[in-house]
Amino acid sequence: MNYLLKFSKLIDVLSDLIGKSIIWLILAAVILSAGNAIVRKAFNMSSNALLEIQWYLFAAVFMFGAGYAFLKNAHVRIDFLSNRFSARMRNWIDILGILAFLGPLCFMLITTSWPLFMNAWTSGEMSQNAGGLIRWPVYLMIPVGMGLLLLQAASELIKRVAFLRGLIPDPLAHGHASHPDESELEREIEEHAAHANEEVR
Repeated sequence: MNYLLKFSKLIDVLSDLIGKSIIWLILAAVILSAGNAIVRKAFNMSSNALLEIQWYLFAAVFMFGAGYAFLKNAHVRIDFLSNRFSARMRNWIDILGILAFLGPLCFMLITTSWPLFMNAWTSGEMSQNAGGLIRWPVYLMIPVGMGLLLLQAASELIKRVAFLRGLIPDPLAHGHASHPDESELEREIEEHAAHANEEVR
């Protein structure tokens, strides 16, 4: 199990590095989008290639960031249900979800998207839009992104099992701790509202 935990740590480091790197893709997409809008409004000009680069950047952030979101426990959960369960039950549910749903889904998307990439690579498929981009890079993002997510799923599975065996702290605790308690949040809002009312008076 110690070797598996070391392997899990390596995957976590990779996912963290990729997640922090794609921040720059978001910045590039924002700058490019703003530049396109300004040029279109000011000079009545546009470029399909630049518009498709925005799409490629968005796709890269979404596909390559999935593993990072899983690492940080930032994916969508039904919190009002999961918060009612014990830590062991939450981890058992995650194990079931990884083995029965996430793992098979990633494998299916990798195996079905790889032929699309290979076909676009060999044929030199281009965008149907005038001045558009070559297509294989965006097709490649699907199997690579799902592969990264599958790797992170393996890491999370190792951590869930290790927790159930009493080897590590609850890997889900940081996700729950990152959200302030609703009652505490309500109390702070009420205090700010009362303070604002006093200033108005």
